[in-house]
Amino acid sequence: MALCLGLDAMAAGVVMMGRGRAAAGEVTSMLQLRPSCECCDRNLDPSSREAFICSFECTFCRDCTERILGGTCPNCRGELVRRPARPVEKQAKFPPSTERVFKPEGCQRVAAAAEHRP
Repeated sequence: MALCLGLDAMAAGVVMMGRGRAAAGEVTSMLQLRPSCECCDRNLDPSSREAFICSFECTFCRDCTERILGGTCPNCRGELVRRPARPVEKQAKFPPSTERVFKPEGCQRVAAAAEHRP
């Protein structure tokens, strides 16, 4: 039986079990919301609408996603989609990641390949 967590349950840190029962105190998984673009190291606020992620949460800014990467993650070749924004009032209880990942070589490789296409 598939279960769907409501936003209120997720915000409360509740995991749904079985037929709608919840285990209080269990924290649900949430997006890391990494603080920067892997290509250019631009800062990306957790509530930003300019951040894009793949299914592995590789994180890129809108400029790099559109101009260099063409909407495809250079690490896994997966689709990059706009990252949901975490409301400011939820960030204290559910803090975003502080881990900066900077791997410009992936973006440089994609940009170089694009230059050599006819």
